[in-house]
Amino acid sequence: MNIPFLGNWRKHDGAKATGGAVAIAGDSAGSADEGIAALLAECELLRAQAERAGVDLDDSAASLEALDQMVPGWRDDEELLPWLGNDAGLYLGTVIVRTVPGAVWELRDGHPVVLLATGREVDVVTEGQDWAMTGAPELSQVYAEVA
Repeated sequence: MNIPFLGNWRKHDGAKATGGAVAIAGDSAGSADEGIAALLAECELLRAQAERAGVDLDDSAASLEALDQMVPGWRDDEELLPWLGNDAGLYLGTVIVRTVPGAVWELRDGHPVVLLATGREVDVVTEGQDWAMTGAPELSQVYAEVA
C-alpha cells in the first residue's frame, strides 16, 4: 500500500519510529495515530461487498467469521480481487488492533502490518489477499491464532 502523505507524517512528533517503521496505536483518540488507524479501517470495497451479502462489519471477531461464510463471487473478477484482498487484510488488522490487547498498526516502508505485544508481526494484507484468492486461511482462523 503506497500512501504518499505518510512520508511526511512519519516525522510527526507523536509517532514512534524505529528502523524505518512507525507504530500506530489503535486507541489514542484525537491523535494523528488514530487518524491513520481510522484510514486503514475504512475498507470501503469490502464493506460494500459485505453489506450486499447482509454481513455487518462491526469490527468484531464474529464479523470475521461472517466474512468467511460469504460466497466468494469476487474471485471471478481479476481486477477486483487484489483490492478486495487488500481491504480484507486491513479489516482483519483493524479487528486485531481494536480487540487484542497491545496490538498496534505499524507501517514498514508504507506497508501496514500489525505488531502484537509479544513482538510477533502479522502481515495482515498478505493474509487478506490469500483469503480473497483462495479462502484460506480463514480470517477468523488468523484472528484466533493471534488473539
